[in-house]
Amino acid sequence: MYNFTLQIPTRIHFGKGTIENLAELKNYGKKVLMVYGGGSIKKNGIYDSAVEILKANGMEMFELSGVEPNPRIQTVRAGAEICKKEGIDMVLAIGGGSTIDCSKVIAAAAKYDGDPWDLVINPTKITAALPIFDILTLSATGSEMDAIAVISDLTKNEKWGTSSPHMAPTMSILNPEYTYSVSKRQTSAGTADMMSHTMENYFSMENADCQKYMAEGLLRTMIKNGPIALEDPENYDARANLMWAATHAINGIVRNGCSPKWCIHPIEHELSAFYDITHGEGLAILTPAWMEHVLSEETLPMFVDFAKNVWGLSGDDDWKLAQAGIDELKKFFFETMGIPANLRAVGINDDKNFEIMAEKAEKGCIGAFVDLKKEDIIEIFKAAF
Repeated sequence: MYNFTLQIPTRIHFGKGTIENLAELKNYGKKVLMVYGGGSIKKNGIYDSAVEILKANGMEMFELSGVEPNPRIQTVRAGAEICKKEGIDMVLAIGGGSTIDCSKVIAAAAKYDGDPWDLVINPTKITAALPIFDILTLSATGSEMDAIAVISDLTKNEKWGTSSPHMAPTMSILNPEYTYSVSKRQTSAGTADMMSHTMENYFSMENADCQKYMAEGLLRTMIKNGPIALEDPENYDARANLMWAATHAINGIVRNGCSPKWCIHPIEHELSAFYDITHGEGLAILTPAWMEHVLSEETLPMFVDFAKNVWGLSGDDDWKLAQAGIDELKKFFFETMGIPANLRAVGINDDKNFEIMAEKAEKGCIGAFVDLKKEDIIEIFKAAF
């Protein structure tokens, strides 16, 4: 197990009625920037409830709407400008991971004199941030309890992750009822996203038994509850288990002590940067192709454990068992959860960008479970095509 430092400063309020805890924001100032996406929170009542509580506690509200599924640096710039102009005291994100990620960088950019993109490509420049609060409406990224944000500049075909302790949310409100209205497509993509986070950790756990067994439990939780939420969107227990599992997949409890580098995410970020596809779908398409590419004599034991302990498979032939585990993952993603099975199914109809995408992704795959060169990544793109 690698050395690590773990500090999770985020206060979680989990369950029904927890939106009342928005009253705590009055302890951090008077002016709040409310950040949200396409406006669904106005249809499901979350917006009105939040406004009522904030007004009752003497808060002055400013709004930034229209955050994109792959949040754009242009939106971050707009939010930072509001913060500086109006003297905003804190940022409240209402939405999923994209909205929270956008809000994190807005909060940091409000304390930075230069262009917010500087903070994306060089996180060492993040030296402070406004307090960040969120109300989660989509179980997927775990952004509600980590210090990471992913921002895109599609004018450059770039999508980068940035991280700073200053961007960890101060408080997150997690009410599973707020995910009842999530579409089947986004429920599936969100489940794939949280599973990918868990597997990125899992396939780098050298002698980290504690994290390994927790990761296996998280994966089984996701595999059990994802299909239930698809068939019965208002099943509280299924939504609650998915929500809490997604949070734990990336908050550091499972990740820390394992390999510091992920690989599938940098590869998928290139797909999103060039084609603006749904992140969870891209991860689901790439993951089995990556698994089959890195399966070797050296990695075989981990894939056997994956087959046995996550999927409950058994057998005497380790190679067949490892492949059977990968096949089970394919069936779960592409049949049970109905996720598009290849890149063509999400609108990528040629391989013209594979080389440049692989070249950019390579730097993110050095030091991961298996180091990948540009040529390896091209082969994974082709296998997923």
